[in-house]
Amino acid sequence: MLTWIIIILVVIVILYPIFVYNSLIRLRNRVKEAASDINVQLKRRYDLIPNVIETVKGYAAHEKQVFENVTAARARAIAAEGLKEKAQAEEALSNTLKTLFAVAENYPELKANANFLDLQRELADTENKIQAARRFYNSVVLELNTKIESFPSNIVAKIFKFQPAEFFEMAEAEKEPIKVQF
Repeated sequence: MLTWIIIILVVIVILYPIFVYNSLIRLRNRVKEAASDINVQLKRRYDLIPNVIETVKGYAAHEKQVFENVTAARARAIAAEGLKEKAQAEEALSNTLKTLFAVAENYPELKANANFLDLQRELADTENKIQAARRFYNSVVLELNTKIESFPSNIVAKIFKFQPAEFFEMAEAEKEPIKVQF
């Protein structure tokens, strides 16, 4: 009887770390996948912005500074590395897009343009997808970080040097949605 208890304890001591390690790997990979989903949606947004600018330019050619600001913010967002820098660049881009759409409100012909309306809908849809991707990413990060910090899985996490992931946090100013509907 004692032999069986020792065998069962040895099996548990061996299998538990393997199970925890595999679950940590799975969570870390989900975090990477979620970050990739955010990048896919951000790229979609970056690809839409030049089309919006060109459409607005046709009606508001004298608003050159607004176009330059949006283009520069887009370039900074594309080049951003790391989660914090990317979040800051995205905030700046969102603010310049708000300015662009505020300018567009002054042009009734533009607001009636079918191409512009389609681009608005596409950009609004993309913004929603970005928010969903961020929420998914942050939920997976929360799950990973909880597992890394909870006992007894934190012992395995420390042995294998698992690090908590960063949340994709927005600044207070970015929490307001971009208004793209007229």
